[in-house]
Amino acid sequence: MKKIAIIYASVDGQTLKISKRISAQLRSKDYVVDMTEITNCNYRLSDYELVVIGASIRYGKHAKKVNRFIIENQSFLKTIKTAFFSVNLVARKSNKNTFDSNPYVQKFIQNIGWKPTIIDVFAGKLDYDSYPFYDKMLIKIIMKITKGPTKTNGPLEYTDWNRVDDFIKRLEVLLVDSRTSILSYL
Repeated sequence: MKKIAIIYASVDGQTLKISKRISAQLRSKDYVVDMTEITNCNYRLSDYELVVIGASIRYGKHAKKVNRFIIENQSFLKTIKTAFFSVNLVARKSNKNTFDSNPYVQKFIQNIGWKPTIIDVFAGKLDYDSYPFYDKMLIKIIMKITKGPTKTNGPLEYTDWNRVDDFIKRLEVLLVDSRTSILSYL
């Protein structure tokens, strides 16, 4: 039985929500899936056929703990099948929701020096009521600059769940096809 590790870093919970969906769908296909928050990860990565890392972006950057985890495990991550997904509000725009079009994810991958087998980008959730005052003000400024909503009647979920499901299908293909390379998904 093929084992999958899903390791995530979530600020406001949307990356966790996406990770849970990936986990549930893969488990429903009889894969063994372990899921944990990145700072709690004590998995022996060599036990897994696939490692999936999900991380959110805040103010244009992934959390330092994501960088640290990848750097500490990079030599092993380069030897197995891996997937990475980023969750950010910039990806709410159709011209910024892929690896090729999202400058934050491109910069992250270039700077970290790790090439996951599959890379994807998903839009997150905007929830002004849940943010601390400082974050709320900064995000409103960013949204104004990027022509996004600065007032809402509640949370706005921008995640395209069909795209998440397509990502899951690509993970399944990756698990079945040992010849799959990163070029198949870029």
